[in-house]
Amino acid sequence: MRKVFGLAILAMSIFAVSCKNNDELSISGKVENAGEIKKVLLYETDQLVDSAFLNESNEFKFRRVAEEPDFYTLVVGEKNFLVVGKNGDELNFKTDYADTTNTYEIKGSEDSEKIREFNQIGNDFSKIYKKIQDDYAAMTEANPAAKDSIYNVLMPQFQANMDKYSETTFKFAQENKKNLAGFFAASSLDQNKYEAELIAYAEEIRSVFPKNKAVQSFVNKMAGLKPVSVGQIAPEFELNDTEGKLVKLSDFKGKYVLLDFWASWCAPCREENPNIVRQYETFKDKGFTVLGVSLDEDKSDWLKAIKDDRLNWSHVSELKRWDGKVTIQYKVEGIPASFLLDPNGKIVAKNLRGVELQNFLQKVLN
Repeated sequence: MRKVFGLAILAMSIFAVSCKNNDELSISGKVENAGEIKKVLLYETDQLVDSAFLNESNEFKFRRVAEEPDFYTLVVGEKNFLVVGKNGDELNFKTDYADTTNTYEIKGSEDSEKIREFNQIGNDFSKIYKKIQDDYAAMTEANPAAKDSIYNVLMPQFQANMDKYSETTFKFAQENKKNLAGFFAASSLDQNKYEAELIAYAEEIRSVFPKNKAVQSFVNKMAGLKPVSVGQIAPEFELNDTEGKLVKLSDFKGKYVLLDFWASWCAPCREENPNIVRQYETFKDKGFTVLGVSLDEDKSDWLKAIKDDRLNWSHVSELKRWDGKVTIQYKVEGIPASFLLDPNGKIVAKNLRGVELQNFLQKVLN
């Protein structure tokens, strides 16, 4: 009799599994303390694809066809919750809207559970950030005259916490290469600081998620970035200078060259220019020079900025803002942007500013 009962339980389990709809993704959820919230929105990547009203128990449900694992965002009031799902998954979500820490529960998807785990890591580091900010506010209020010295004491703590968070994020991404949670973590890293690691990471996950648009967009971006990454020979180009004469990048071989992308209308660029002038004057006789590549459109504005800022080095421009072929070739998406080349034309650093540029040049030229 006991054996028959066991077989019956097994049969019921098989029946339950067979009744699971593997042709769709199900996302069920509950919002406690919903207040005035009546509806939950569902985004696929960044596109609104569905909405659902909360029932009397503050519950909702979505059904989607998702042949491949993909990112979905549940928008509850002013809060966003990222989940991952595919056909056959039955996600169960729960949150308390009154909870200011934005914690939530998610079951039915390992990737979603991993994303929740990563978000919790972020919350833990955010608490440290907040404590440093609160300490700064309290200390400066008590002693306004010591504002600068207090900043100098607390800023290293802030930076150390940020560095630790980045290291933890990278480790998480490395440990989760087979799921989208790892990709989510990797995509939040500072591209400039982790350029080499992200290029290698993209190559590793290329075949893991061949049909995921977000992943493949990232993979393609990193592949395009590789030719202008640290360690590569800077691509050759030829542009007109301020007098209309053609200037080649290779003309500067034999020196350390700061390839500086800037514009007269770029306030951060103009703020950085005095520092570049100082480094140029200090190291120009020791094998260092600058080649400015302007994203200006108006030649007169370009020439005036060169004169006003006393930028006494070579300058070239296509006068096409972001549409210049060299700007596109070097994957410049924001300015100021810079590439430091060694005497052989190899990219040895990117986006060094302020004291970082000074320290690097002192190290290689003194």
